Amino acid sequence: MKKLLLAVLLIGVLVGVAVGVWRGRVGLKGSDEGIAHQEGKTSISIKSNTMEISSVAFTKDGTVPVKYTCDGDNINPPLAISGVPEGSQSLVLIVDDPDAPTGTWTHWTVWNIKPDTKEIKENSVPEGSVQGTTSDGSVGYHGPCPPSGAHRYFFKLYALDSELNLDKSAKVDQLVSAMNPHVISQAELMGKYSR
Repeated sequence: MKKLLLAVLLIGVLVGVAVGVWRGRVGLKGSDEGIAHQEGKTSISIKSNTMEISSVAFTKDGTVPVKYTCDGDNINPPLAISGVPEGSQSLVLIVDDPDAPTGTWTHWTVWNIKPDTKEIKENSVPEGSVQGTTSDGSVGYHGPCPPSGAHRYFFKLYALDSELNLDKSAKVDQLVSAMNPHVISQAELMGKYSR
């Protein structure tokens, strides 16, 4: 009886040690990979969050001026970029509206932006970068244009450890799939607009 009790106790200790080691490994892996960000249905693993994206045209969570919407000049607002991690090879910008009635609506995608870019000027595309296809089927920037109510518009900036080999006909799902293994940092600016 003593031998059986001792054996059960020993098995319990071994199982406890094994579970502790397994949890430790999972925890280490999680901290190495950083946070996970959802972009549509694709998970993007972020290793660093040192970047910032901002605009002199509107504050974080503020109102996007009419000038940068379909009710105005429909041109992109000026954007400032800082804190791009060392070793970044390119930047990606995705502008979308998760409040659209048909699901997240993509308003602008730009990739292969040079990592030393400090600003994207109003009504301009960074030299050497590529613009992708938006949800309305056009290439280039299409400003906020909600059918009703207030919508949120996210300007998402990603730093990658490589450039992307994608044609401008690429849609956001293709872009996210291509960049997913290469994302090392992310920044986000959200502005609201209602008509």
